[in-house]
Amino acid sequence: MNRRMTSCLMAGLMAVGVVASPPSPKAPPPLRDFFRNPEKTGFAISPDGKYLSWLAPYEKRLNVFVRPLAGGPEQRVTSETARDLAGYFWKGDRILYVKDFGGDENFHVVSVDLAGKDLKDLTPGEKLRAQIEDELEDDPGYVLISHNRRDPKVFDVFRVDVKSGKEVQVAQNPGNITGWLTDHDGRLRVATTNDGVNTSLLYRASEKDEFKPILTTNFKETVNPLFFTFDNRRLYVASNRGRDKQAIFEFDPATAKEGKLIFEHSEVDAGGLVFSRKRKTLLAAPFTTWKTDRHFLDAEAKAMFEKVQAQLPGYEVGFAGNDKAEEKFIVAAFSDRTRGKRYLYEKASGKLTLLAEVSPWLKEEELSEMKPVSYTSRDGLTIHGYLTLPKGKEAKNLPVVINPHGGPWARDVWRFNPEVQFLASRGYAVFQMNFRGSTGYGRKFWEASFKQWGGTMQDDVTDGVKWLVSKGIADPKRVAIYGGSYGGYTTLAGITLTPDLYAAAVDYVGVSNLFTFMKTIPPYWKPFLAMMYEMVGDPEKDKARMEATSPVFLADRIKTPLFIAQGAKDPRVNKDESDQMVAALKKRGVEVEYMVKDNEGHGFRNEENRFAFYEAMERFLAKHLKP
Repeated sequence: MNRRMTSCLMAGLMAVGVVASPPSPKAPPPLRDFFRNPEKTGFAISPDGKYLSWLAPYEKRLNVFVRPLAGGPEQRVTSETARDLAGYFWKGDRILYVKDFGGDENFHVVSVDLAGKDLKDLTPGEKLRAQIEDELEDDPGYVLISHNRRDPKVFDVFRVDVKSGKEVQVAQNPGNITGWLTDHDGRLRVATTNDGVNTSLLYRASEKDEFKPILTTNFKETVNPLFFTFDNRRLYVASNRGRDKQAIFEFDPATAKEGKLIFEHSEVDAGGLVFSRKRKTLLAAPFTTWKTDRHFLDAEAKAMFEKVQAQLPGYEVGFAGNDKAEEKFIVAAFSDRTRGKRYLYEKASGKLTLLAEVSPWLKEEELSEMKPVSYTSRDGLTIHGYLTLPKGKEAKNLPVVINPHGGPWARDVWRFNPEVQFLASRGYAVFQMNFRGSTGYGRKFWEASFKQWGGTMQDDVTDGVKWLVSKGIADPKRVAIYGGSYGGYTTLAGITLTPDLYAAAVDYVGVSNLFTFMKTIPPYWKPFLAMMYEMVGDPEKDKARMEATSPVFLADRIKTPLFIAQGAKDPRVNKDESDQMVAALKKRGVEVEYMVKDNEGHGFRNEENRFAFYEAMERFLAKHLKP
C-alpha cells in the first residue's frame, strides 16, 4: 500500500494578498441549493459514439439516463431508490454501475441494458466488496472484476460475462496481493504484494507464466505502476525511489530500474499520465500546485486543449470522456465558484455544444473566491492552504470556520466546494490547510506526519488559526473548527488539546479513540495494519502517546460546544468512535448535539440526510459564532 492507496483512509505555492470581494447584490442562496443533487452530471459517450448518457435525479437519487447523441427522446436506464449511484460506465450496448448498501462500502457491480431491463448483479454475495480491474474496452462482452467473496481480506480476479454474470477465475490471490494490473490487451501481468511494511512488485511475461517478484521497497518509497508501454513490454511508473518528489518514468521489468524520465516537477509530485488508446501516444502529465495543471507530451492534444480553452475563457477546462474513435469528447468547464457546464466537443469541426449546467440555481457571481495562501509552522515548515472570504466582507475580524481535510494522506485543492461556498455565504471565512502529511508535496513532508496525530500535524492547524488572528482576519473569539474523517479527529483533538482556541466544533464521522479505531478497520485493510502502526502508532509500543492524543480520554478538557454527526454503517470510522465521545461527555453532564443516520456510512450521500446535517450545522454555528 503506497501513499496513493492510503489516501482513502482513512496549495498555494505563494502567499497572496487578501482583499475584500465586491459586495453581493442579493441575499445568499438557500441552503439546499448548495447540497441538492445536480440537475445533470456524469456525462459519458457510448463507445460507438451514438449515445449520450448522464446522471440525473429519479426519486431523489442520481440514476443513469441515455439518449441518442444526435438528438431524440431520453430513456431512464437505472431505477435505484436507496442511494445515488457510486459510478457507472458503458460496456458495449449495456451500462455497468456500482452500488453499495446504506454506506457499507461493500460495492457490487451491476449490469443493465439500455431499456433498463435485464438487470444483473455481477457480484452477488453478502458483505462482498468488488472493484473493476479492467473494463476490457476491446471486448464488449466481458469485464475483469476482483472481489473478496472467498476471503474478506483479499481479492481474487474473475473474467465476467456482463449479460449472464457467469465468471471464470483468472487469478487467485495467495493472500498477500493488494493490487493487480493488466496490459493493453487485458492480460493480467503485474501484481503488488504487501507484508504490512514492504511492497513488492510482481511481474510475468504472459498469463501462462508464474508471477515473480522483481522489486521490493519499504512503504515509504513508491514505485507505482500506472500502465504498460504500448508494446506491452515495459511499464510507466510513478516513483519517488531515491528522490523526494514523485516523478514519472519508463520502467524495465527485466532490470527493475527506472529508465527514461517522462515528467518531473521541482516543487510538487507528478500526478500520473494521460494517454490516447487509439493513437497509442502519451498525451499529458497532470500535477497540482495550488490548482491542477498539466504538462503536455503531445502537440495534437495540446492544440485541441488550447482550442477548447479559447472558447471557454475564465474557466478551468477538463476532458471527461470520449468515444472509442476519439472524435467526440465530453468537456467540463468549472471554477472555484461554480460546478460549471458540460459540453460536447467534436474534434473534426471544433464545434462545442452545451449539454447542461450542473447546478444552474447557483450563480457564480454571488459566490466567493477561493484564494491560495501560505504560512510557516512553529518548526519552520511552509504550510499551503486556501482562504475563502464571505463575499463583500473586509478581511478583518471575521468569524472563521477552520476546515481541515480528511485522509489524512490526501490534500485540499482549488475547486468548487459546496461546503466552503455555503459557509462563506453565511458570513464565515473558511480556512483550509494542507498540514504535514498532505500528499503531493514530496516524501519528506509526508513522512513528517508519521505518529503525529495530535502532535505536529495538529500544531500545523493551530498555527494556521494563530496566523489568521495575527493578520487580523479572524476574530479570536469566533473561530470554529469543522472536519470529516481525519478532519473530524482534528476537530476533536483541537477542542481537547487546545480547549481555549475554538468557540464551536463540528465532528463529522471522526476518530475519537486511536485504539478502537485500529481494531475496527475493514478486513481488507488488515494487510496494511503493520504500516498503520508505523504511520499512526503501535497500540502497545506507543500506548502512552496514543492515549495522550485520543480525544475520548481527554473529554474532561472540553469546554467548546460540540456537534457530532455519524453514519451507522461507516466501515472506516466505526459508529462506536462517536458513541464513545458522546457517552464520555454525557457522563460529565455536558450536552452534545448528536446526529446519527442509519442508512449512511462514511459521510452522508443521500440528499435528505445532507440537508438535515447542514441545516443543523447552520443553526449550531449561528448560535455560537453569531456571524
